[in-house]
Amino acid sequence: MEVIYSLQNKKIKEISKLKQKKYRDESDFFVIETPHLIQEAKKSGLLEFIISSDEKDKPDILVNKNILKKLSNLESPNIIGVCKKLDRNFLGKKVIILNNIQDPGNFGTIIRSAVAFDIDTIIFDDKCVDLYNPKTILSSQGMIFKMNFIKSDNLSIIDKLKKSNYKIYATDVNEGCSLKNVKKPDYYAIILGNEGNGISKEIIQKADEKINIKINQTCESLNVGVAASIILYEFNR
Repeated sequence: MEVIYSLQNKKIKEISKLKQKKYRDESDFFVIETPHLIQEAKKSGLLEFIISSDEKDKPDILVNKNILKKLSNLESPNIIGVCKKLDRNFLGKKVIILNNIQDPGNFGTIIRSAVAFDIDTIIFDDKCVDLYNPKTILSSQGMIFKMNFIKSDNLSIIDKLKKSNYKIYATDVNEGCSLKNVKKPDYYAIILGNEGNGISKEIIQKADEKINIKINQTCESLNVGVAASIILYEFNR
């Protein structure tokens, strides 16, 4: 066990930089917090080391509370893990494509529901919120370690999927077939759009079929994380 009590320690400074997307992009690492996420990371084999101010946690690096606060994104941190980034490019039969999802909580919720309803892969591009945003990871409740991710331009990946005979579905709050009437093929991709603007016109034009969730007129639309959960449940029935 390494003991570090200086905020000026080189290793502490490098880990602290991982709070910023710029440095996460430049490295192969990201930070997680909470005991539950630590356990999920251990199961995945991606956990590099643990940092804590409590020896009972059996950390690889023991620090004081001031250092823990410097490294943490939480108000009351207790344990931190540094993980390798995921390296999984498996495609599978059931795919989600995220078009400009901006809220990390929504991204995390979609990841969690995707695992629950047997989605094989989530595809997202540079316009989406960072996969390794701390709020995304927390909202996923550790399911980030159980999902395959592909970072790719939406248009090019949709063209590739169509050539491989995937049926492409796009969510549309105004038009589209009711979920109850959708015939689910073996290979499909479901596009989920931006929280405020939905799916971009150039992307939605690529869809083979539009789908929507029938709701009453009192409510204009559903949160994209909630909508994703309902859609994935129906597709998994």
